[in-house]
Amino acid sequence: MPTGEFNGAQQAEIDRAIRNAETVCRYEFSVYVGAAQGEPGAYAHRLHAALANPARSVMVLVDPAARRLEVVTGEVVRRTLSDEAVRLAVAGMQSSFAAGDVVGGVKHGVSQLADAARAPRSLHGS
Repeated sequence: MPTGEFNGAQQAEIDRAIRNAETVCRYEFSVYVGAAQGEPGAYAHRLHAALANPARSVMVLVDPAARRLEVVTGEVVRRTLSDEAVRLAVAGMQSSFAAGDVVGGVKHGVSQLADAARAPRSLHGS
């Protein structure tokens, strides 16, 4: 994965993907791309805990230099987003990153996580 900052258009694409994801599943998404301070998994958990509503949030951390990707989900999110769905999204993101497409990988991963986290539709009427 290449390192470096995103340009304005790339940042706008990621922001749009986050807004769309939040609309789809009604959970909050945060994405951090950059060097983790310390061990990436622990840093992702600290970032997640500092969010306004961590129980209803998903934190995606991408540390390109360390070639690490972490996804942390809140307790409410885990009710509808399975570990298997997270693993599938991570695999897709890693594939995009390996091809040099960090922005596309983040966008696709966030979208895939949101789709998987969407609460199932009720089949009964009220």
